[in-house]
Amino acid sequence: MDSRKKVGVVLFQLGGPDRLDAVQPFLYNLFCDPDIINFPAAWLARRPLAWLISSLRAQHVREHYAAIGGGSPIRELTEGQALALADALAPWVEPQIVIAMRYWHPSTVEAIRRLTRGPLDELVLLPLYPQYSVATTGSSLREWKRHWRQGAVTTHVIDRFYSHPLYLSALVERIEQSLAEFGRPADVHIVFSAHGLPVNLIEAGDPYQREIEETVRLLLQQGGWSNPTTLCYQSRIGRQKWLEPSLTDAVERLAREGVRQMLVVPISFVTEHIETLYEINLEARVLAGSLGVEDFAVMRALDSSPRFIAALADLVLQAVLPGASVPAGVDTHSAS
Repeated sequence: MDSRKKVGVVLFQLGGPDRLDAVQPFLYNLFCDPDIINFPAAWLARRPLAWLISSLRAQHVREHYAAIGGGSPIRELTEGQALALADALAPWVEPQIVIAMRYWHPSTVEAIRRLTRGPLDELVLLPLYPQYSVATTGSSLREWKRHWRQGAVTTHVIDRFYSHPLYLSALVERIEQSLAEFGRPADVHIVFSAHGLPVNLIEAGDPYQREIEETVRLLLQQGGWSNPTTLCYQSRIGRQKWLEPSLTDAVERLAREGVRQMLVVPISFVTEHIETLYEINLEARVLAGSLGVEDFAVMRALDSSPRFIAALADLVLQAVLPGASVPAGVDTHSAS
């Protein structure tokens, strides 16, 4: 008889349209989120406003997805992470891992349906956002609470992991691999780019910016690089004030200052998607080239890096089996 605990793990992600005709409904779901559109009496106007914004933006955004192959790879990549995590956890627990995408499929409701097909001893909620924000982790967890009704299961919530040693080690490994591809690695300017956030959320107490800055500090400490660095933010929407400098402003400033080798490190993204593949690898690359940057590179996202999967496995195990070590079957010394 299998004596391992039956552990459910929910991996939360943003989601993304998997085909071009899904772009408008994806955007509608995004702008229906009260954490995205929120103002006095917003509940009255949110759906009509979401329909208007998504309709106006759909064609422009479809062009972006068309440029990266016609859809977001985020579901496939997250499913790969789930399979790798299940393998890593199997020596210790009997895992059932499901994916809950905030704005596309499989949705939170779909994830719950899959999760309730069999009995569970414990449940782990694990948003794949290293740094906490009410607009990402907070929104996903609130959506979960609106639909989850199985209160008898002991539930653990892992709402951030930006300082986890294996997560940092996975990033250090990716950065070192990227730097090694330059002819003069010591001269490369490292640009850390994080998803942006409206300043009013930070002023209201959101810890996201502080945790991003701490992630960069810990990375530089662990990596020991002497390269010059810049932290910036991307993916701004609307006219309100967002965290600065923007990725575009940072690239322009560095190019004017004579930087000719540039490595962009997507610091808040654990899979490739529109922000890395289009905003950085296409838009920012073209801009940098037009301004005289000779060597422009983008760090690969962590995806199913063994060190990153080891970090996720350790987070789950510490929640359900305190004191357990990272599974021996996970190779924490090589990259995928």
